[in-house]
Amino acid sequence: MKWNDSVFYIYEEVSSFEEFIVQSTQDTKMHGQPRKPLKPETAESIAKATELANIQSQLLFNHQNKIYDKQALNISSRLLEINPEIYTAWNYRKLAVQSLLQSLTDSDSIKPILDEELKVVESALRRNPKCYGAWHHRRWVLSKGFSSINNEFLLLDKLLKLDSRNFHGWNYRRFVAALKNVPAEEELRFTTEKINANFSNYSAWHNRCTLLSNLLQAKAQRFFPREKVLMEEYDLIHQAIFTDPDDQSGWFYYLWLLDETVIPEAPFLISSFPAPGSTLHLFTNSIMEGDLPLILYFNQPVGGVNSSTITVNSELSICDPIWKPISANKSGRAQAWVTYLKIPNMNSYVSKLYLVEVVIGHVAGIVSSNSFHYRYPSQFKFSLHSQDLSVDSDEKCDGAVVVWKDENFVIEGDVIKNINSSGVSFEAVEINKEHQTMVSNWSIGAIENEINLFRELVAEIDCKIGKLTLARLLMALDELMVLFNDRRRHSNEIMELYNELIKLDPVHSRYYMDERSLLIIDQVTSSRESMVQHCSFYKGSKPMSFSSSICLRLSKLSLTRIGFVERLLWIQMLDLSHNELRSIEGLEAMQLLARLNLSNNKIRSFTALEPLRLIKSLRVLDISYNEIGLHSIDTTRYLCSTPLSQSTEADRKLEEYVNDDIKASDSWEAIWIFGDLCLTQLDVEGNAIDGERFGKLVVKAIPTLKWLDGMCVR
Repeated sequence: MKWNDSVFYIYEEVSSFEEFIVQSTQDTKMHGQPRKPLKPETAESIAKATELANIQSQLLFNHQNKIYDKQALNISSRLLEINPEIYTAWNYRKLAVQSLLQSLTDSDSIKPILDEELKVVESALRRNPKCYGAWHHRRWVLSKGFSSINNEFLLLDKLLKLDSRNFHGWNYRRFVAALKNVPAEEELRFTTEKINANFSNYSAWHNRCTLLSNLLQAKAQRFFPREKVLMEEYDLIHQAIFTDPDDQSGWFYYLWLLDETVIPEAPFLISSFPAPGSTLHLFTNSIMEGDLPLILYFNQPVGGVNSSTITVNSELSICDPIWKPISANKSGRAQAWVTYLKIPNMNSYVSKLYLVEVVIGHVAGIVSSNSFHYRYPSQFKFSLHSQDLSVDSDEKCDGAVVVWKDENFVIEGDVIKNINSSGVSFEAVEINKEHQTMVSNWSIGAIENEINLFRELVAEIDCKIGKLTLARLLMALDELMVLFNDRRRHSNEIMELYNELIKLDPVHSRYYMDERSLLIIDQVTSSRESMVQHCSFYKGSKPMSFSSSICLRLSKLSLTRIGFVERLLWIQMLDLSHNELRSIEGLEAMQLLARLNLSNNKIRSFTALEPLRLIKSLRVLDISYNEIGLHSIDTTRYLCSTPLSQSTEADRKLEEYVNDDIKASDSWEAIWIFGDLCLTQLDVEGNAIDGERFGKLVVKAIPTLKWLDGMCVR
């Protein structure tokens, strides 16, 4: 076979799929190597293009009219031989085959039809060995159960010998192995052979992750204890990495291995609001009156959080809580879960403490993404202190303009003393023996051993990914040691590594800056002493309580990413100004957040503010002097600037906001974000979107708004 380099790959017939594999691999350049340059158009290529257009037209006619006779099937076969990327043609053949099989019951009649489909797939794959539609169709045919699975293995063996990194072949092999019930141990041996033959095999390393994860989870024979298996994997990956440190395939597997070493199998609670043992002061007319958020934050995404698995006991008549995930993944699991306790009017409970007990996991059901259950039932208690605080309506914390100037924040010693005695809890959860048992001495020893090895590697070779791995190892060790009340020890070394990487590898500097940001926030929030240094008392308005005027000031820290929010669940006022934030993902867990300063960052669009829609307590928001409006399309989320691009709630009636002065279609993102908030103060000046017309739209979209850019609007 000889490849034709015209736009449509017309080919000469070959005798078998095996011949196709050999010849196509020889003639086709893959994995970053360019194909031969295209030849200029000729009369022959134009004629072939015309033929393709005619065949496409015939197929669409047959598809629309449900014509499935032999001639129609031949037309679809010809089209897929010429261009296998036409997915409509594959869908047509599925419908045609299903129609033909409806009246057939014996395998002797069914098998020839399905065999013909396999031949069509083979012809298509001659054109493009990495055609998604062809591989999907082959799966569909094989799943019918009338084709030889052994023959598929023979073909795959030849394919992977000639192109060992073809991920389509690896995906299909997993599918075929599952159909034949091939033991995972046998497939793992095959993967080992491919890795030993070529360490630079991304697909083989990925397959190894999948197989070993299942074997370790099932505690299969010869794959338990997991420490022994993981140690053998470290030996294997060391051979790959130290043989060729510049090859990245092994490094990705190393990341998976690191996670398997440090992440506990079973989920457990790492933070909550209210915090265990804390006393929460509730005032009449306060922001939390009637709806007290109760937040549980786990070490990994979990599901099954409900009134059966979580029990809330109290002297107060609290209704049966309904738990909701905060920013759940596709499977419905989330690290943070919240319920709102419906507390009666506190006037009838003046100056009295009420104990609330939360019991977690006493009934099985809380489960992680890896199907591990909440292993150790736990419980914690906190107190609610009701107080009647008479405040006029114009003196409430959301009634006066918040000015984020330094002179409005007090950091005197008396303030810090008051913080420590105000009932605010800076701790996450109490570290107990159950948490410690989830981290074995082997895990700590293994990480320390890896740190020593990579320190030697980095000292000998200027390896960027080696430095990155060393930084990750040091961070992982510090996080493990927290469970044993051993505070941070490697922050300076990690910071130095990321600063070096930013200079050495500017192409990936944003990633390194994100990791450095997490380290900075970790340093600030890792202890009461360090967090208090960044806390100030806001004196610009009359607060409802002392804690509501404690502002955590994280400005001017060069932050590009938010992290460790599980330690900040109690925060009601947060200053993140003068950083380099493009995203605020994670803030949604801070359900008490009432006043937020995001000014002077690099936020590019209103859609970047989507996490705020989940914070119902937010009243004051400053997003001035960002980059909102400079970029007409948020390319990180949508392909076009239209309400139809929304992932949720796309049916908002924008027509309500349209008049001669307001064009809602130009600012639908702002309506989408702000329409669900109860803001009383908003600052947007200094953005490209700033303007009189936009101001009118915002005032209409936010009925509760009183102040816009410092001006009274109601």
